Formats: sequence, structure tokens, C-alpha cells
Amino acid sequence: PPDLLTRAKRGFTLPFPLWMKRELKPFLDATFAPDSIGRSGLFNPDATAAFWRNYVAGSDTREWSRVWSLAVLIDFANRHTAAGAKASPESRPPQVDLSTRSTPRPVEVSRQGRTLLMAPEIFATEGGIPRILRLYLKALCDLAGDDRAVRLLVLNDSVVDSGDLRRYANDRLDDWYVCSKKKDRFIQAALRMSRGCDTIVCGHVAQLPVALAARCLNPRLKYYLIAHGIEVWRRFSLAERLALRGAKKIFCVSDFTRRELLRHCALPDGKVVVLHNALDPYFEIKGKAPLASTAPVILAVTRLTYADRYKGVEHLIEAMPAVLAAVPNARLRIIGRGDDLPRLQALRDKRALGTAVEFLGFVEDDRMAKEFDGCRLFALPSEREGFGLVFLEAMAHGRPCLGARAGGIPEVITDETGMLTAYGDVPGLAQAIIAALGRSWDENLILTRARHFSYSPFRERLASLLAS
Repeated sequence: PPDLLTRAKRGFTLPFPLWMKRELKPFLDATFAPDSIGRSGLFNPDATAAFWRNYVAGSDTREWSRVWSLAVLIDFANRHTAAGAKASPESRPPQVDLSTRSTPRPVEVSRQGRTLLMAPEIFATEGGIPRILRLYLKALCDLAGDDRAVRLLVLNDSVVDSGDLRRYANDRLDDWYVCSKKKDRFIQAALRMSRGCDTIVCGHVAQLPVALAARCLNPRLKYYLIAHGIEVWRRFSLAERLALRGAKKIFCVSDFTRRELLRHCALPDGKVVVLHNALDPYFEIKGKAPLASTAPVILAVTRLTYADRYKGVEHLIEAMPAVLAAVPNARLRIIGRGDDLPRLQALRDKRALGTAVEFLGFVEDDRMAKEFDGCRLFALPSEREGFGLVFLEAMAHGRPCLGARAGGIPEVITDETGMLTAYGDVPGLAQAIIAALGRSWDENLILTRARHFSYSPFRERLASLLAS
């Protein structure tokens, strides 16, 4: 916002060499380079670079929190910008002139505590992360008493349907905003909407720098992170590590994700905790079609994009010849869409599988429920699932599941509810499918497992973690 810099709170005023750790300087030098500032499209490059030079020289006594806020915002805006590309003049927001300060606008003081939920997307797609963030929105609204309110900020969505809000929120939601994939708009909205908040819940690690910047401007603000899976199974930059260390708590969807995060970023005991994903409160947990009466259908539901090859769909297709040799009337039905579909279809044709492998594309919820009820086994031998919400959805229909012994999947599938195989072992996968199709499963045990991950326990666990 034009008056962003006038809102910074007084903080450290020591010159750079006397306070900052030496390893921060290369990151900040690169971030405050004119081309980096220009790519972000947020601030005037010359004035911002001069501001940084004055701070390093010790001639500018303005506070450290202001320097760090600017750095993390510029870094966030540049995170996915092509190297060397500059924001077009038409797409740039009004630049901030650091040489002057305007009078701050009056801030309305409220006695209510507020929580801001920041999401990469929430209603625009049906992926695992958006579905879980809807659950967080509903839980935060349900947990907010008369003394609290909730705000929602979404980066990628372009519109929010009122029906969706009524379904996953209540009258405690007092503000929401969508940014149509525009990062500059997201940053400005985050800093505006975080005013009056005491808590931020970040729906993705990529948005953590914005929460840190908001906390620099409001030191009383606490922020939390939801860690979903592969996005935190990696080495972190220095800025990311600092942002992770500043979080009040990090909610990991599985213990595997917790261990992987800690392997790449050492954090104090108790900061990184497990909060398993849960089923949507509107997802009915009830087996409607007995397994014994169903045909030997294997169902897979996933994105069919080239980037998601690790989901193991091609391994399912490659296993089908051996499965058909043992179970001639077996069928593999695949729900999903994406740019990898032609390659997978070609693989099916190469194996001469014909109608034994069917691609159903995108299906609506009612059709999806019928597909779950009509299968005897759900299978997704994925290598990198942080949790595997779709396994729970299959279990909620009383269906056993087959997954890879990888990621967070073993925390979802038990011996009574399914089978695990080594990722990429096609012969082993075929034998597991054959065994699962021929086994007599206890559907009540499968439904009980699904209820273990229902909405109410999730909401209570979230309440406990936010209060601790």
C-alpha cells in the first residue's frame, strides 16, 4: 500500500554490521539489487536501493523491521518470476517513494481477536490442498466465539461463490478477498487484512514470508504454517529458515512430513507438530454397496499431469496384464485429467489393454461417489503423498486401499484397511492387486478407520494446538 512504510513499528536501530548475522548479507544484497527490486514491481528501484545502501552504511537509523519487511516482500514477489523478466508497467502497482512519508490513515481499534487464513487456492480447484484449507476455514469459523472473527485471503482464486462460503464459513467470517493469481495484490491485501489480527494461518510455505513481514509490522502477531508434504521435503533458503523459526507452530499433515521438515530445518521441540488431515464434514461415512457384490474394479483418482508422474498411475497400467491373467474380468478405471493423459493412453494401447483400462476424465461429486461404491479396490501407489486424503474418501465408502510404502501413506492405510507395496515395483504391485481383489475385507473396520479421521477430532485437535 502507498503508506506501507509509515506503518512500521519501532524496532532495532543498530547499523547492519553490528546486528545482522553475516550470512544474511548476501541474501539482502541480492534482494535489494535494482534488477531484483524492478522484477518485483512493488517499489521504486533507485529509491529502494539507495535506502538499502544508507542502512548498510549506518547513516540511516530507520528500524530493522522495515528493512526485513521490504526484503521478504520483494523475495516473495520474485519467487516464481522468470530470471531477468520484469513486471510490465501495466501490471505494476503504484510504487512506494521511500524518500517521503505520508500521514498514516487512522486504524480502527477492535476488541475482537481476528485470525487471517491465507491460502494459495481454496475453491477454484478440487486438489488436496484446497480441500484441506476449506476444512481449516470451517474449523476456524466454528471455533471462533463471540470475541473472535476470521478473515480469508486467497492468491489464485478469481471469485468466491457465496454458496461455498455459506457451506464452509459462518457469521464469524467478517472479510475475504481473492487475488486472481496477482502476487502484488496478495501482498498488499495481506498487510491490510492482517491489521487488527493477532493470528495468521498460512496455507502454504510459499506464503510464509508475507506472514513474517506482517509480523515485522505487528510484533504481537503470531503465525502458523500448514505443511502438506513435498513442498517442505527439501532444503530451505536462509530466508525460509528464518520464517520457519518465527512461526508459533507448524502443523504437519503426517509424521513423515514432520520428520522431513526437521531433517532440512532444525527447530525447537514442540514447534513442529502433527495434525492429520481429515474428511470433509459433509463427506458421508457409510458403505452403501457390499464388497462381495461388486465387480473386480480397481479405481484410481488423481491429477494426470506430467509433473505428477510420481502418483504411480503408469505403474497401475503396466501391472494390468499380470492382473488380467489372474482375474480376467478385472478393470482399471482412472478418474482425473491433465497433460499426461495422452502418454498414459498410449501406454494402455501399447499394452493392448483395450477396455480393461478406462479414463473417465473429470467427474462430479455424485458420479465420484458411485465410482467409489462400484469398485472393489482403490489404488494409488504414489511415491510422494504427504498424507493421502483420497484414501480416506475411499475408506469412507468401505473400500480397501492399496498404496506405496512411501511418504505419509503408511500412516493412513493399516493391515485391516488395505495393502502397501514398494514404489515402482510393478510385479509386486500386480501381486498385491490380485491378493486385494481376492481377499475378504471387514468393511466395518474400514469405516471405523475413516471415522478416526473425521472432522470433529480434527477441529478439537486444531483448537488445542492454537491454545497451547
